[in-house]
Amino acid sequence: MTDPLRRLRRRPEWQFFAVLPRADPVLATWWWALLLLRGALPAVFAIAMGLLVGAVQHRTDLTGALALVGVTFVLLQVLTPLHQAVSANLGSRVAAWLNDVLADSCVEPPGIGHLEDPDLIEDLTVAREFDRGQTGPPMYLNVDFIAGSMVELVGGIASAVVLFGYTWWAPLLLAGAWGATHWLLRESGVWRDRNTAEVRSAQRHADYAYRMAVEPAAAKELRLFGLAAWTVQRFTDRRRRLFDLQYHATRLRERPVAWSLLIVAVANGLVFWSLGAAAADGRLELDRLVVFAQVAVGVSMIAFGGLNWALDGAAAPVAAVLRLRPAMAPAGALSPGHLSAAGMPAAGIRVRNLQFRYPRTDRPVFDGLDLTVPAGSSLAIVGQNGAGKTTLAKLLCRLYDPDSGAIEVDVTDLRDLDVDDWRRRVTAVFQDFVRFERSLRDNVAPAGAPDADILGALADAGADQLADLDTPLAKGYEGGTDLSGGQWQRVALARALCAVRQGAGLVLLDEPTAQLDVRGEAAIFNRILTATRGATTILISHRFSTVRHADRICVLEHGRVVELGSHDELIALGGRYSTMFDLQAQRVAAETDEEGVTYDVL
Repeated sequence: MTDPLRRLRRRPEWQFFAVLPRADPVLATWWWALLLLRGALPAVFAIAMGLLVGAVQHRTDLTGALALVGVTFVLLQVLTPLHQAVSANLGSRVAAWLNDVLADSCVEPPGIGHLEDPDLIEDLTVAREFDRGQTGPPMYLNVDFIAGSMVELVGGIASAVVLFGYTWWAPLLLAGAWGATHWLLRESGVWRDRNTAEVRSAQRHADYAYRMAVEPAAAKELRLFGLAAWTVQRFTDRRRRLFDLQYHATRLRERPVAWSLLIVAVANGLVFWSLGAAAADGRLELDRLVVFAQVAVGVSMIAFGGLNWALDGAAAPVAAVLRLRPAMAPAGALSPGHLSAAGMPAAGIRVRNLQFRYPRTDRPVFDGLDLTVPAGSSLAIVGQNGAGKTTLAKLLCRLYDPDSGAIEVDVTDLRDLDVDDWRRRVTAVFQDFVRFERSLRDNVAPAGAPDADILGALADAGADQLADLDTPLAKGYEGGTDLSGGQWQRVALARALCAVRQGAGLVLLDEPTAQLDVRGEAAIFNRILTATRGATTILISHRFSTVRHADRICVLEHGRVVELGSHDELIALGGRYSTMFDLQAQRVAAETDEEGVTYDVL
């Protein structure tokens, strides 16, 4: 493939048109056929009018000419709404195709590095938001607008072809003059500045302010702290800034407009002067004059119009999705494993000289981490924010692979285990656990489980009285209900405990009781340890009332283990753990609940 052709195929506009038949080949065929037919009809109508005038002029039968005029006129009226309907449906299919490809591209890689890679965030944002009306018209409107604009372009070209019947230079002169407006006016607007870093930043700020205003998560604080008017003003200011930037990037400059007017006026003046002169001296009969005058006007449909704007808006998400598809796979790739993870961990987990940093970052999270977790034991991990606690949980889930070093399960490198097989042995409660808008049963066991296991897990998590198993956990559904933060956390715990009943051997708990009250935490955590006694449990928590119950406690600092031992051993050591424990004990040595009952939390 030659370089010019390769560059052409990489252009977003080319990619947009190439996606149409992939989204729906039947609708795309009809779309193009109707587009070409509609584009040709103005030239056909001009010819029909010339035939009618000629028939009147020469006193011949008018039937054929009238029939052609009538059919052409009816088609001009009928095909427009039909094409609009096809365009709207094709646009919806294109949007669905793009969303399908994006979903597959996001979900298929076994890791999650592609979703947290800063180099992919811009494309991911464009691809995710393109059909919500915030960054431009939705795709079904864009496709319809593109269709209308291209009908005019084809109509102008068809008119120029007919004008060749008069003389060779007239269509070339008019097509060149009207075509020049595309270059002059498009270039005058520094068109590609619509996608600069400054414009994208303004878009993000505007979208953030909009979400703050319309989504329920921020509603309480906005009202409580009197920020409603501020949020609306911030949204208005950011959107105005965005529109100003986009206008500056696309506005038409005075000098190119003047040049366009001059070129078009001169070209049309010469052509129509020539037509008039030919008619005046008898070289051009009236019927032919009618045809060529109409098509000379019709060539103006080639002129610069909304096609460029619509193509920019429609092609940008297409190009973003098509760039993401090949980029996400390697960014989210993991080393292919093939060994079975059945029964693991049976001996234990060993982290050996682990080194890891997130994509496109310079700061290592781990730089030589060593840690051993015997099978069937419980290990609590504590440390300051940014010490690497949650990152270790991600690595144990094989959401990332280490840069060097190894995580070994029963002396087998985790990278050698089949990813899906290992994950069936792992269950977790993350800080940002998912709240599925599904039934309680599906929230506890998304992959399915016997009701006895689901009910048992709910009881272990203290969530057995929340709702019936078939109750949707969202108020938007008939019979649905919503839960408090603490109740949702119990459901997330039940999800992990149900997986243990289904055979999971490693339990990762990342702040599993952060949204529970202190007494609820104290009451539930011993039950969690009991329910996971046969499994290897790794707990991440800031609450020492929870941490102290683990068999061993690991203190992480700067990606390394600085202390390791039981609660009593670390207190006796008088090091970092003891200091943190004492600081927290001074703050919450005793708590009093809403009924005045005092209980020890440490």
